[in-house]
Amino acid sequence: MPMPTLRSTLARVAQQEDINFLLTNRIPRRLATRFIGWLSQIEQPFVRDLSIGVWRLFADLDLSDARKTHFRSLHDCFIRQLKEGARAADPDPLLLVSPCDAIVGAFGTVARGQALQIKGFPYPLRDLLGSEAEAARYEGGQYVTLRLTSSMYHRFHAPHDLVVETVTYISGDTWNVNPIALERIERLFCKNERAPIHARLAGTGHAIAMVPVAAILVASIRLSFLSAVLDLRKAGPRRIPCDVPLRKGDEMGWFQHGSTIVLFAPAGFRLCAEVHQNTTIRAGQPLLHLPEAHMEVRDASEVQDHAGSAPDQARQ
Repeated sequence: MPMPTLRSTLARVAQQEDINFLLTNRIPRRLATRFIGWLSQIEQPFVRDLSIGVWRLFADLDLSDARKTHFRSLHDCFIRQLKEGARAADPDPLLLVSPCDAIVGAFGTVARGQALQIKGFPYPLRDLLGSEAEAARYEGGQYVTLRLTSSMYHRFHAPHDLVVETVTYISGDTWNVNPIALERIERLFCKNERAPIHARLAGTGHAIAMVPVAAILVASIRLSFLSAVLDLRKAGPRRIPCDVPLRKGDEMGWFQHGSTIVLFAPAGFRLCAEVHQNTTIRAGQPLLHLPEAHMEVRDASEVQDHAGSAPDQARQ
């Protein structure tokens, strides 16, 4: 029997729930986040190589589709761009595509103003989005949780031709957003720093919301179409009016580390049949059918079964 490698041993230790939760949540989260934000941008070769090497010990880092192979710093590697065409968006105008590389988490139908961060843990949309009126838009609509791990491509893109209307920056905590924390911390997404992006689809006028949720070691959320950096050290919330047209697949921004995007679409949208919980999806791949799409889709009850029924959870 082959001997375990250092990397596999460290990975097994990090995957132990109690240890993982202790290491990522029972520490001064904001201080750790600021420190890593500073450390990751050091361009001294020894520090750069050591920090990327340590990262590789704990993560399955694949740089084969990166635009460049030499990085100035750990931060430069984190926010790497990809080769042209590496994440081509499906051109079908009746499809809303995934905005990012991710592991699909909880998804289903918004009911009674609630969605699920994980089975048994509902949260109110008004708290996540920061507005009762915005939350009401998505009653009876679909939501999909997309979790970016630390080794994934960290940039996110427009899921359709659209116009960004507003961004609301909401300052908050930096809890880890991995499944272990989601099972232990209620309404976690509503506690963390986040930046709900409200947009309308070109041609149809449908409203959608994308909510990038920051996490521990994420020094800031950067939006390409805004000049301001959304930084957890700044007080919030604050609403930023926009009028920014984007084409499907255009870059919208990036995280400094792994995190989560929760996408909301109004009633009539349907999840694509190939999207399943705990599977990996790439930016540009089909995620939701627009209401006009006359295609075979899974029954709505099957969609809710993957994450539990929000109305049932609300009664618990």
